[in-house]
Amino acid sequence: METDRLPHARVPARVGSVLLVVGLFVGLLVATGLASGATRGTNAGAGLDTLKPGVLKVAIEPYAPYTSFERGKQVGLEADMLYAVAQKLNLKVQTVVTDFTGMISGVQSRRFDITTGGIAWSAKRAAAGLFTDPLYYSPTAVAVTNGKVYKSIHDLEGLKLGTVTGYVWVDGIKEIANAKLHTYPNTQVVFDDLKAGRIDVAIIDPLLLVDVQKKRPDLHMKVEYLTPPSDAEVASHPAWTWFRQYQVAWYIPKQEPKLEKAVSAQIRALYRSGQETKFIRTWGGSPAEFLKPGAWISKERRGVDRPAGWQAPRTR
Repeated sequence: METDRLPHARVPARVGSVLLVVGLFVGLLVATGLASGATRGTNAGAGLDTLKPGVLKVAIEPYAPYTSFERGKQVGLEADMLYAVAQKLNLKVQTVVTDFTGMISGVQSRRFDITTGGIAWSAKRAAAGLFTDPLYYSPTAVAVTNGKVYKSIHDLEGLKLGTVTGYVWVDGIKEIANAKLHTYPNTQVVFDDLKAGRIDVAIIDPLLLVDVQKKRPDLHMKVEYLTPPSDAEVASHPAWTWFRQYQVAWYIPKQEPKLEKAVSAQIRALYRSGQETKFIRTWGGSPAEFLKPGAWISKERRGVDRPAGWQAPRTR
């Protein structure tokens, strides 16, 4: 199953993204901001094959808490990461706000240098563009309000499970024994039904769950991470692959290999320095869940867009 990005993106993967776009933007909003501390001058970002020397033209869509645009600047988990990388590469950040389809097609047609915001790696996308090394590995999290603890897919058997129509977990939920799938047009309705007890568990993007947990104390909601299914379980239930981590990376035009290489090197530097851990914690994620890849992660890209011995970055 191909995915565009996070479950939120990620439906064909990242289908929920449109929910955040509708009503917020019509057409394209273009704004330019300088990455904090970035060096100005003719040599800034030299040799990185960007559309304009010294400038990183970035496409995003409103996808909080990963990416958003507020008061002339990107805000969110990946925004923090992007500005850190741009500063190291001496690049000014120019932001274009669009929708998810525009992000992906804009990179493939080289209208942008890079696009960010919950984009899940896939072999199909890798054939039409360049992916950086992973920023993090998005795990599956669930929200409950009944005080019970659910740690694995099997703990969800026989329960009423809610998610948004089109999210990547829909098919997997259908394969959980005796579980009853409830799909909704948006996350607000999911949480309303969770509060009312009409569903037992909500399965939504993990950082969105954490964000809602903070903003809606009335829900008395607890967020838990599921133990990933085994290789044997995924072999028997292929749709369960989305109950595992999937790698999130930035997408770059085929014509900009120098930029991809430089950005990937900086992503690995963020892992080594511990800065990735700080970013994940700042936005409510668990470094143990987001920054330590499962064994299947490296295997996915070997021989596709990475060499045979490639290892995905990880925290110490």
